[in-house]
Amino acid sequence: MRVKRGTVTKRKHKKILKATKGMQGLRRKSVKKAKEALLKAWSYQYRDRKNRKRDFRRLWIVRINAALENRGLSYSQFMGDLKKSNISLDRKTLSELAIRKPHAFEAVVNEVKK
Repeated sequence: MRVKRGTVTKRKHKKILKATKGMQGLRRKSVKKAKEALLKAWSYQYRDRKNRKRDFRRLWIVRINAALENRGLSYSQFMGDLKKSNISLDRKTLSELAIRKPHAFEAVVNEVKK
């Protein structure tokens, strides 16, 4: 007796087509093209989850450097002196201080300069 797999295949296809909701054209309608599009999208998602961390770190460094230009320090000098003075603030916090609380950032800079 042969086994009919129509229901299993239909379920798999529905799952794929549901995941391509929001895509256009054959990427949404055709199961084969939808699967290709999903594989590509998932690989981009995986890659960009890693890249997001890299991009934000780069942004924080640029912000800190811009805030330090007015105070006569370079980023590398500041970070080196920050470590020497045992102040453990990460780049994200420093950039937020530089933007939202310039007086607090100024206090950190003055503490590092001592």
